[in-house]
Amino acid sequence: MPRVYPPIEGRQTSSTVSPSLIESVAGFTAGIVSTLAVHPFDVVKTRLQINNTTKSHLGESVRIVRDIAKNEGSYRALYRGLMPNMVGNSISWALYFLWYGNIKDLARSYRGEGAHLQSSDYFIASGVSGILTAFFTNPIWVIKTRMLSTGKNAPGAYQSIAHGTRHIWETEGFKGFYRGLIPSLFGVSHGAIQFMAYEQLKNHWSVGRGGKDKLTNFDFLTLSAVSKMFAGSVTYPYQVVRARLQVYNAGQTYLNARDVVKQVWRNEGTAGFYRGIGPNLIRVLPSTCVTFLVYENTKFYLPRFLADHESLHAE
Repeated sequence: MPRVYPPIEGRQTSSTVSPSLIESVAGFTAGIVSTLAVHPFDVVKTRLQINNTTKSHLGESVRIVRDIAKNEGSYRALYRGLMPNMVGNSISWALYFLWYGNIKDLARSYRGEGAHLQSSDYFIASGVSGILTAFFTNPIWVIKTRMLSTGKNAPGAYQSIAHGTRHIWETEGFKGFYRGLIPSLFGVSHGAIQFMAYEQLKNHWSVGRGGKDKLTNFDFLTLSAVSKMFAGSVTYPYQVVRARLQVYNAGQTYLNARDVVKQVWRNEGTAGFYRGIGPNLIRVLPSTCVTFLVYENTKFYLPRFLADHESLHAE
C-alpha cells in the first residue's frame, strides 16, 4: 500500500522548527543519498564529456568502465571523487531547497492568500535559487570534475578536497575556483525548466488524484523523472562546455566558454555537445527520483518526528 503525502505546497508543520530548516535538512539528506546511489555514472559521464580526441560512438561507456577497472586498480575506482561529489550535492540541494522554498513563500505573499502560484513564479524561484547555489558551490565542482576526470595515480591528480584546494589556490588563484561558472549559470535554466515542469505536472496530476494530499511515492517518482528528462534534453550541452572548462589543462586548451563551443562545433559537430548523455540519463533519472523521494519523505517525517519528541519532553 503506497504511503500518501499531506499537501506539499503548505510549509506549516506541527513542530516549532522553522520550515526553512526542514527544507535544508531534506535537501541535504536527498543530496547525500542520491550521490551514493549513482556516483559511478557521474565518473563515466565526466570522462565522456572531456574526451575531445575521438568521435562519440555506441559502447564508449562500457569501454571506459573496463579501462577504469583495468588501469586504475579495480571497479572501486568508479567511486573516485565521491567525497567532493557528495559534499557538493548535499550542500547544493540544501541551499537550493532552502532558497526555493523561501522564494515561493514570498511569491505566495505577493499573490495574496489563497492564490495559486503561476509557472512564472516557479521559474523565477528556481532560477534565482540556481544562480545563488551555482555561485556558492562552483569551487567544489571544479575539484570534483578534476578528480573524476583522472585516475588516482595519474600525474598531478588530486588526492583529496584539501589537496585540490591548495593546488588551485597556489597555481591559479581565486579565479581558478570559478572556472566553468558562466556555463553553470546558463545551466541554471535546466533547474528552472525542471522545477517549473515538476510543479506544474504536480498541480495537474493532483487534480486526477483528488488533491495533493493523495499523491503517492510512485506519483513523485514519475513526475520527477518526466520533468528531469524534459529539462535534460533541452539544456544538456552546457554540461559538456562546463566540464571542459574545469579539467586540469583547460587553460591551455580553451580561452573561454565561447571558444569551447567553437572548438566542439568545428571538431565534433552537434554530437560533441551531447557526449555522455547516455550515462547522464541513466545517472540523473534514478538520482532525481531518489532525490525527490528522499526530499519529500524527509519533509514529511522530520517535522512529525520532532513534534513527537517535543511532546515527550513536555509531558
